[in-house]
Amino acid sequence: MLKEKLKKHKIILASGSPRRQDFFTKLDIDFTIDVREVEEVFDDSLKREAITDYLSQLKANAFQNISEKEIIVTSDTIVWKDGKAIGKPKDAEDATRMLRSLSNAMHEVFTSVTFTTAAGQTTVNDTTKVWFKKLTNEEITFYITTCIPFDKAGSYGIQDWLGYIGIEKIEGCFFNVMGLPTRKVYEGLIAIANNN
Repeated sequence: MLKEKLKKHKIILASGSPRRQDFFTKLDIDFTIDVREVEEVFDDSLKREAITDYLSQLKANAFQNISEKEIIVTSDTIVWKDGKAIGKPKDAEDATRMLRSLSNAMHEVFTSVTFTTAAGQTTVNDTTKVWFKKLTNEEITFYITTCIPFDKAGSYGIQDWLGYIGIEKIEGCFFNVMGLPTRKVYEGLIAIANNN
């Protein structure tokens, strides 16, 4: 459906994430990948979805001279707990520390998506609450060793083994926790298609 509606456009996904690329394929979107290097640094005054909005727009602003047919899609995800953003772990020790902090507690996952065209820019975001059971040291070590979650915010993938055994409940969009609020991507692209 999207492929037909967007046939006059060139969709550019500016993400190296295999999960986001898979989502685009499953949403029936013809797209190309173009990732521009940006330094993902944000001001300490930003909180929650303001961080992901800012970073998503920062990635989009790396693109200049966008043609009338192009739609650039950029995105960013963070885990938020105890008033702080939790990004991707540096190493196994960092991942262990992160997962211990998420154990037996609730955290929030924020994802922002920015749609950039020659006519302008729109950013949407989504929030999901996630509750983990109390994780044992053995479970954390096993997960980090077998799944190597160093490319994931908060050191875990909800679709991985730890999600299967560790998550007690979620409130909000499951796919948002994987890194893309797919229904909002669909709605955003439909809106652009209908306006052109």
